[in-house]
Amino acid sequence: MKKVVKLSMIALAASFVVGCASTSDVEGLQSQIDGLKTSVAQASSDAASAQSAASDAAAKAAAAESAANRAAQYAQDTNSKLDSMFKKSMMK
Repeated sequence: MKKVVKLSMIALAASFVVGCASTSDVEGLQSQIDGLKTSVAQASSDAASAQSAASDAAAKAAAAESAANRAAQYAQDTNSKLDSMFKKSMMK
């Protein structure tokens, strides 16, 4: 009987130690999870900001390409006019 009481006391003491340790471990893990949630939210915000900046840069690049194409067309038109004028002056 004494042996059973001693074993049950040891088991009870061990369960208190394990129970307290696991509660503090759970609290520690919960604080780590909360920290990770904050980090994930910040990373998501940064990604959205980067995507917006990339979209703006792509729009500006498309506008610059369009302007460059117009300038090239104007230059080609001007060269054609100059060639035409030169040919007319050579025929005189």
